[in-house]
Amino acid sequence: MPTMTAAQRRAADRAEYDVFLAECPSRQLLDRLSDKWVTLVLVGLQEGPRRYSQLSRAIAGVSQKMLTQTLRALERDGLVTRTVTPSVPVTVTYELTTLGRSLLEVVRGLADWAESHMGQVLVSRDTYDAQP
Repeated sequence: MPTMTAAQRRAADRAEYDVFLAECPSRQLLDRLSDKWVTLVLVGLQEGPRRYSQLSRAIAGVSQKMLTQTLRALERDGLVTRTVTPSVPVTVTYELTTLGRSLLEVVRGLADWAESHMGQVLVSRDTYDAQP
């Protein structure tokens, strides 16, 4: 097998993943990233480490079950780290990893876009719904 340069290895790695292929594992990641709770958790962690209760209060409407599942999934994907500090009571904090911070730029842009354009979207919905 011929030796590959680092650039060739990166190109080969990229070629292995194609979101347009049904069996591509990157589709699972896209599915996870398109979840509203993932977006809100990532944005909620942008200022630095936060405790579970702080995240729960910051993200209106998230259930304990959904927040726990979301944090576990993000930790599994390497986007969030969970740190347990032995104390009474035990302190658990969540923080974005370097990989999570790189994703935050994209997610923050999406959240900003949604906030900036919601008025136009609502008008479009009303116009569409008023059609016979």
